[in-house]
Amino acid sequence: MARHLSAMKRARQNKKRQARNRARKTRVKNLVRDVRQAVAQNNLTEAETALQKATPVIARVAAQGTLHWRTAARKISRLTRQVNALKAAQ
Repeated sequence: MARHLSAMKRARQNKKRQARNRARKTRVKNLVRDVRQAVAQNNLTEAETALQKATPVIARVAAQGTLHWRTAARKISRLTRQVNALKAAQ
């Protein structure tokens, strides 16, 4: 356990950041799941709207430092490819 004031403050800050990052990652996972479910159900309109909702959130989470920017780019790219493949199939 931290004993110095600065170490105690750092521990408090880390707890806050951990909770914030966990919430952001959960939100991203839920949005990614929504897009993938829509693609699995062959629902193009739902998949496109879910992708439009997910893309800026993933980019924002990366800009805030919770996700690495390349991880975010990879997620967006893969989701977009899935939706485009669904669009081409129909």
